[in-house]
Amino acid sequence: MLNQFKPTWMIESIYNLTPDELKANGIKAILTDLDNTLIAWNNPSGTQELRQWLNQMKTNQIPVIVVSNNNHERVEKAVQRFDLPFVARALKPFKTGIKKALKEYQLQPDEVVMVGDQMLTDVLAANRMNIRSILVKPLMQTDAWNTRINRLMECKIQTQLAKKENFEIQWRNHLDD
Repeated sequence: MLNQFKPTWMIESIYNLTPDELKANGIKAILTDLDNTLIAWNNPSGTQELRQWLNQMKTNQIPVIVVSNNNHERVEKAVQRFDLPFVARALKPFKTGIKKALKEYQLQPDEVVMVGDQMLTDVLAANRMNIRSILVKPLMQTDAWNTRINRLMECKIQTQLAKKENFEIQWRNHLDD
């Protein structure tokens, strides 16, 4: 049961991902959470670093698809300036949103990675779909009220993983560090 919460990789930030390392791992597309993964939950404008990273992915023909639990209006407003495709109301940790993204963009599970800042939603949904996952540090130290509950539960899960599965939180800069 606890293994469902284990990410494939743990890196500091989504912005550390490079096209070369993604391609070296057979990854052709990125499914990503929105808040505190791609953009700070309280800053929908994004940063220059985000724009540069998205341009790098676009130049290398690696699609970035937002898979968010937020409602359609919220996600659309946040991603429209970046011209990103998205799946809203993804219902993570259920398979619904990831399945929809794979079908809509004609992707195979072994061609994608799910990137997110939460074990209880992003990592669990990826593992349920048998796709690889990347857990990233949240962009902000603060969370929306509903995410704070998940963070408390994640601390307990991490403690149990450390005890029973010999799992340790080890943040890296890149996938193959």
